Amino acid sequence: MRLFLALNLPVDVRREVAIATEPLREILPQASWMGEPRLHLTLKFFGERPEGEVLALRGAMEAAAGRHRELMLDLGGVGAFPNFRKARVVWFGVEPSPRLELLHHDVELAYRELGFEVEGRPFRPHVTLARVKERLDEQQAKELSRAAKRVEYRTNVVIRSVDLMCSELGPGGSSYTMLASAPLRSG
Repeated sequence: MRLFLALNLPVDVRREVAIATEPLREILPQASWMGEPRLHLTLKFFGERPEGEVLALRGAMEAAAGRHRELMLDLGGVGAFPNFRKARVVWFGVEPSPRLELLHHDVELAYRELGFEVEGRPFRPHVTLARVKERLDEQQAKELSRAAKRVEYRTNVVIRSVDLMCSELGPGGSSYTMLASAPLRSG
């Protein structure tokens, strides 16, 4: 099972992000664009794991989530990793916040106790919009960068849970299934 922890966005926000970023799809049709149902913020990626580990993964998720209150995320802006000229991932921005950083830190510590490596790279919260397999030519990179600057959609969203997700590859791309959800404390 290919597993990860996510902060899932509400359906209406996913729809609004998809609509706001539609012009980017027209510029880069060859990229692997995430469908609306798959728009989320990844907290931790586990990769391929045996089904027998789900219970332990769920327990660590519940322990980490139970120490945190619901989060308000500020979403807005489009960027690319590492940049638009060498884009490998096109993303929708999530404003870093101390509470989000602390949740991520506690998730890393909870899974370190299960033997998972702590992510070595800095946490850069984002919602992946597309994966770019082939290097962009200079004109496409410029067009993508200009179109990204024109995306004005911004919103705030309350996140009420951390979700354990399973990604399954299929003929039309991958689909996600929620295996478990751990509520964040209200208030």
